[in-house]
Amino acid sequence: MSDITTSIAGDDIERQPLHHFTEQAYLDYSMYVILDRALPHVADGLKPVQRRIVYAMSELGLNAGAKFKKSARTIGDVLGKFHPHGDSACYEAMVLLAQPFSYRYPLVEGQGNWGSIDDPKSFAAMRYTEARLAGFAEVLLAEANQGTVTWTANFDGTLEEPKLLPARLPNILLNGGMGIAVGMATDIPPHNLREITAACVRLLDQPEASIAQLCEHVQGPDYPTEAEIITPRAEILRMYETGHGSIRLRAHFLLEEGDIVITALPHQTSGAKVITQIAAQMTAKKLPMVEDLRDESDHENPVRLVVVPQGKKVDIEALMAHLFATTDLERSYRVNLNMIGLDGRPQVKHLKMLLSEWLTYRLETVRKRLQFRLDKVSKRLHLLEGQMIAFLNIDEVIQMIRAKDHPKPLLIARFGLSDIQAEAILDTKLRQLAKLEEQRIKAEQDKLNQERKALEGTLNSEQHLKNQVREELLKDAESFGDVRRSPLVERQQAQALDDKNLLPSEALTVILSAKGWVRAAKGHEIDAANLNYRAGDHFLSATQSFSDQDVVFMDNCGRSYALPAHTLPSARGQGEPVSSRLSLADGALMHCVLTGDTHKLWLLASNGGFGFMTKFKHLHTRNKNGKAMLTLPEGAEIFTPLPIKDAQSEYLAVSNSSGYLLIFPLRDLSELAKGKGVKLMNLHTKEEESLTALAVLPATATLVIQSGKRPMRLKPEDWCHYQGERAKRGHKLPKGFQKVDALMVEERS
Repeated sequence: MSDITTSIAGDDIERQPLHHFTEQAYLDYSMYVILDRALPHVADGLKPVQRRIVYAMSELGLNAGAKFKKSARTIGDVLGKFHPHGDSACYEAMVLLAQPFSYRYPLVEGQGNWGSIDDPKSFAAMRYTEARLAGFAEVLLAEANQGTVTWTANFDGTLEEPKLLPARLPNILLNGGMGIAVGMATDIPPHNLREITAACVRLLDQPEASIAQLCEHVQGPDYPTEAEIITPRAEILRMYETGHGSIRLRAHFLLEEGDIVITALPHQTSGAKVITQIAAQMTAKKLPMVEDLRDESDHENPVRLVVVPQGKKVDIEALMAHLFATTDLERSYRVNLNMIGLDGRPQVKHLKMLLSEWLTYRLETVRKRLQFRLDKVSKRLHLLEGQMIAFLNIDEVIQMIRAKDHPKPLLIARFGLSDIQAEAILDTKLRQLAKLEEQRIKAEQDKLNQERKALEGTLNSEQHLKNQVREELLKDAESFGDVRRSPLVERQQAQALDDKNLLPSEALTVILSAKGWVRAAKGHEIDAANLNYRAGDHFLSATQSFSDQDVVFMDNCGRSYALPAHTLPSARGQGEPVSSRLSLADGALMHCVLTGDTHKLWLLASNGGFGFMTKFKHLHTRNKNGKAMLTLPEGAEIFTPLPIKDAQSEYLAVSNSSGYLLIFPLRDLSELAKGKGVKLMNLHTKEEESLTALAVLPATATLVIQSGKRPMRLKPEDWCHYQGERAKRGHKLPKGFQKVDALMVEERS
């Protein structure tokens, strides 16, 4: 659709498609937000509102040595003269410039309540606070009236304001900045002044220096906090090479009499919020290793959070790693070096491009300043030349001024003066004209001639100009530089503790009934057999465990299952069926329950005559369907797994259905992760023999053979008669004891 112009009542009205108008209007708005609001300029590192605040304060005479004035006065001047926007937003921008915990090198010095680390926006209203420029603001303003600034009209055309301030240091990196524009954003971290100055000097001396060489000076960002930067060096270098990346900060802590004292938090992290996050975990009983939590921050110690561990056995490193992973004690900060360049366009710049562009601006600024001074010196020398002529002809000059109504043309014609020189002589009071001294004039001429020569030498030599910038950078680094606050430290990645490690280690007794109902009673002194069971049900198996351990179940098919002990129902009731938590095979019944540390050995065996040793960790599984551990021969049944204390010194006693007993060293038995195992005893298949009982026997223990109601005790010197090699037949027991119901062990006290 083409544009149509019509005339209605003598007025020309432009018509255009709505989508054309809205597109252009949004584009104009976007460019305004990008260029005049959200992004800082590479030259002075300031956004327009910040630049206007600093300039307005200098115009009010609020320099570093001046008396404080109400912030409302400053904001009023900023809004009325340069920045017609909201007063609250403007004041908030001013507050940010004054907060030492927000700005690495504050530009404003405040008096009153300017917020705190816990709540940066808790500052008082502008009618209560007072402010003046900080000493560091001199870096931005000192050369503003030396011919270095391009001036532009303010919003109503009644005043002039600087387009950019003549920054003597790359403030864009020193204080950084954040901003969100339309379609783009910026996140520039602050840096250390001495490091950035050293990199600028290196680039002046070696323009071909690489980013890696510049990073020999720029170690990384330097936040206004002593929290540790734990980002790997390679990632920091890649960030400076691309202009994109992230920086990770971790709180600093130390130990005082067993207590953990946090003395520094990541940038813009609230200590109150961290306390709330830790307290929430304590309330949810997810930090049993923490006994107490205190905030001891005060004026002398802005950050002092105390975490009291639950006893001396707490692993401090593991606890802090968990807190780093689950609270704001460790935070990641995005880096996006996006800014407005000297060409007036936004761009993401790598470190060398950024510093090179700023140095170009700085060299041009110094050139303008020197040229401005040279022009003033030349003008002064020109006037001094006229004063010397007037001094040498003082009587004639005075006579001409007294005798003539318009002496200026006569002075010009008589002495060859310029219009400026003649005007200066005429503006001089007679008293001063009479006191002109040749010696004073010549001394000033000599001094200014030397200065002019030096200025011309610097302006005519690129190398001399660079040397001038270099000297000024080093001088400012000496005046305003300080040591790095954010140490760069290599640390391992923080890992949160799993639920099991976060639970208190409470003693539990896990009880399994014959029909597969499970429950957990607190403590180890539990008479499990005499607990209350459901009708038709009775005690089957029990094990002593802890709430931070897993419990393993074995079914009659040789499969193992695992459940966290702390998730089991309380023994105050009758429990719940294991089948509701696990997927059992058809016909499978729970056989026993056991627990232990990961390397503890257990004996798995079947009455089919096969078995093996395995570590507890092999019994563990996350699968609800279980894990096949012991392969059973056809028709065989599993024995209850037996714990092994020392496989090198203990023995295994096995008996069969024909009344034979065999005892052999456990070290002859294989250790497997799973399987059928090896033959324990030689069984006659024709007679359909099977194992009837087994027991792990310490070398000094008494073996008790239970046959009906009659027990037979075999001391070590007696049961040695039944010793033999694994998989052998063994020896037959005496009559009356050949039908073995159980093998038990009595250890010496």
